[in-house]
Amino acid sequence: MSRRRRIYEGRAKVLFEGPEPGTLVQYFKDDASAFNNKKQGVITGKGVLNNRISEYLMSRLSEIGVPTHFVRRLNMREQLIREVEIIPIEVVVRNVAAGSLSKRFGIPEGTPLPRSIIEYYYKSEELGHPMVTEEHITAFGWAAPQDLDDMVALALRVNDYLSGLFLGIGLKLVDFKLEFGRLWEEDDMRIVLADEISPDNCRLWDIKTNEKLDKDRFRQDLGKVEEAYQEVARRLGILPEGGPGDVKGPKTLQ
Repeated sequence: MSRRRRIYEGRAKVLFEGPEPGTLVQYFKDDASAFNNKKQGVITGKGVLNNRISEYLMSRLSEIGVPTHFVRRLNMREQLIREVEIIPIEVVVRNVAAGSLSKRFGIPEGTPLPRSIIEYYYKSEELGHPMVTEEHITAFGWAAPQDLDDMVALALRVNDYLSGLFLGIGLKLVDFKLEFGRLWEEDDMRIVLADEISPDNCRLWDIKTNEKLDKDRFRQDLGKVEEAYQEVARRLGILPEGGPGDVKGPKTLQ
């Protein structure tokens, strides 16, 4: 790939300017972090696997009419995406008690919830991604009421589809985080799914054993982190031949 200007670098990905207006190149790193960046490390091959997993899931969602920013995968670590205006809200959908939900309410981890619960978190590293309400979101102008309605409707649709997809390969979708963006096409705006969907932002447990096959293995020092990501890719039928390979990211212009 020719030299491209770096637009943004986060904990797990780098965004470069795309080959044509309105596009970006999303590069997946092996870097891992948890607990609002207090714990950091590297999961070898994670970027390659997450690129493939997210490509697969975004493509399947697109096929059922869920609008996304994904265009196509470019190589082992990069994909072409549409440039969107990211809404600074993380939408978390919970099906089973785990993580912070279990701690906050004293619910044993693994307890099925009466129904899926949606939570919102303000996307701010400096503030530690605080939980917020719909009132905060609309009062502070992070999203309009109609935007929020669209985000919730899409999140529930994604949950329904992915829960069934993962169930079919012996995995339980415990919870997951989504991000959304505004896609502008001339004077028209629509809300689309952005970021990624992978074991980085989904809790995935084996149906029979409840073995964790996601980033909780890194958070909780459970070991075999790389193997867990590979197992998810293997069950989806997309593990690259010979295991995860590697390619270098595009050179950047400062």
